[in-house]
Amino acid sequence: MRLLETLGTAARACAVLAGVLLTVITLMTCVSVIGRNTVGWTIVGDFELSGSAAGAAIALFLPWCQFRRGNIIVDFFTARASAATQERLDRIGALILGVAMALLAWRTGIGGVNAWRSQSGSMMLGFPEWIVYSFMVPPLALTALIALVQAVRGFAAADAGHAS
Repeated sequence: MRLLETLGTAARACAVLAGVLLTVITLMTCVSVIGRNTVGWTIVGDFELSGSAAGAAIALFLPWCQFRRGNIIVDFFTARASAATQERLDRIGALILGVAMALLAWRTGIGGVNAWRSQSGSMMLGFPEWIVYSFMVPPLALTALIALVQAVRGFAAADAGHAS
């Protein structure tokens, strides 16, 4: 049960960080738009920063979504299946998602290393791309870990861990 609490705390921290990141980007966009339409001043590269931050924020929200079982489940074919069958299918789904997220974390990590080696940056600002990758890899790996724990332990223990 301690593992689930730790994973939940880490997932929640990622979601809070994502919310802060989106809030900062929203404020920056507002300042840029208001400045552009009132005094003719804008924040250079606001579009680049917004895109990069949105990508990182999406990755940061994934662990909390998986921990809370917030992904969309299409149960058209399983609505009349027994609870045990639904549990098995959910665990298989969690396993597949865990493997996919582990693969994404691995490949994103390689992409980040390559971006760092080549010193690639955004078009207008030259904002280093590896920074975005570095924000994405840990939450992708955390999502993979959460999903794999759910696949192994099932959801009854996980649901009891965050029901309180």
